[in-house]
Amino acid sequence: MRNLNLPKTSMKLLEPILELQPEIMKIRRDLHAHPELSFEEVRTSEVVAAKLAEWGIPTIRGLGGTGVVGIVKSGTSDRAIGLRADMDALAMQEENSFPHASVHQGKMHGCGHDGHTAMLLGAARHLSRNRHFDGTVYLIFQPAEEGGNGGAKKMIDDGLFEKCPLDAVFSMHNYPGSPVGTFAVRSGAMLASSNRFELRVRGTGAHAAQPHKGNNPLLVGIQIAQAWQTIVAAGKNPMQPAVLSITQIHGGSATNVIPEQMTISGTVRTFATDVLDLIERRMREIAEHTAAAFSATVDFEFARDYPPLINHQAETDIASDVMRSIVGEKNVKTDVEPAMGSEDFAFMLQEKPGCYVLIGNGDGEDREFGHGLGPCDLHNPSYDFNDALLPIGATYWVRLVEHYFEQEGRGGSK
Repeated sequence: MRNLNLPKTSMKLLEPILELQPEIMKIRRDLHAHPELSFEEVRTSEVVAAKLAEWGIPTIRGLGGTGVVGIVKSGTSDRAIGLRADMDALAMQEENSFPHASVHQGKMHGCGHDGHTAMLLGAARHLSRNRHFDGTVYLIFQPAEEGGNGGAKKMIDDGLFEKCPLDAVFSMHNYPGSPVGTFAVRSGAMLASSNRFELRVRGTGAHAAQPHKGNNPLLVGIQIAQAWQTIVAAGKNPMQPAVLSITQIHGGSATNVIPEQMTISGTVRTFATDVLDLIERRMREIAEHTAAAFSATVDFEFARDYPPLINHQAETDIASDVMRSIVGEKNVKTDVEPAMGSEDFAFMLQEKPGCYVLIGNGDGEDREFGHGLGPCDLHNPSYDFNDALLPIGATYWVRLVEHYFEQEGRGGSK
């Protein structure tokens, strides 16, 4: 297949999209070389909007700050579908040395959003030329997925679904470690909620040689941190997954000084809201009661960033049918294990029925041109999106549009 280093399977890719591969790969690598952080995707959105305009696709701009929505209409139906790709990069230093490595210190497309944007642009290019569907396609290029910034929610708050009255919405993310030419999905909970906590423990400062004259907040904080672990281990139903990870402890400035305060922070991940409610309540109770027992005080803050990502059954069935039609039954996993990672596409799935799928990104040793043959894990400084995915992902988007509008009575879990 044109030296794309694709697996030797009977993948049914669209020939016009294969023809677009050089153009779309050039865009992808340009985006990779010029990464922009959340809500700073000014150049990226300009590239996207310019390409859509070049292809005769009208756009809506400014949703979520730097968001871009392309609109492709065909026929007379009032049915509509949304396809979403994220655009932002990560605040991390890239260690790759290939020609399209990041030119910005401390910024890197370490999660493949450059590839997600490029795959949707490839589909947009094809759909603008080949409108073999009856309805409207909204091409949603979203800012600020990373870091709990919630660009999806910002676009929704700015009127995304009022300006784009769609019936269902879909998204896709690359999946390192899974072979190129494979897809994975599941209905129901696929990714966990993402939540942050910070505990500030206040005691009384003193000289370390005279601890009886103070009240050491570090000792109180340690008691609280250890007790919190019992919530997940024994305080909830063991059949309901949850993670409570303490990731930061800060306190003190000298070996001979008992500090006035210390802080503990971290993350909680769950698939169910009632489990999250339980964990938040118990964390607060343990912190307050433990502090009171030691005559200390606490401030406890708990922020719910992203809800769990829940795929809808009807839309998952449609997506699965499309994936199988492209790469075959054996290359589509429809019961992928849920992960404790999170995604702000979950906000869109709270508003509209839809489905989020994973596309295999390879193992790091199967890249075209032999560049970057190091680890391919997401958020790794040696990561790079695999360009062999571009025609596969773009074909998936196009086939999904065509198949969705063919499904009378199936395409909308109202």
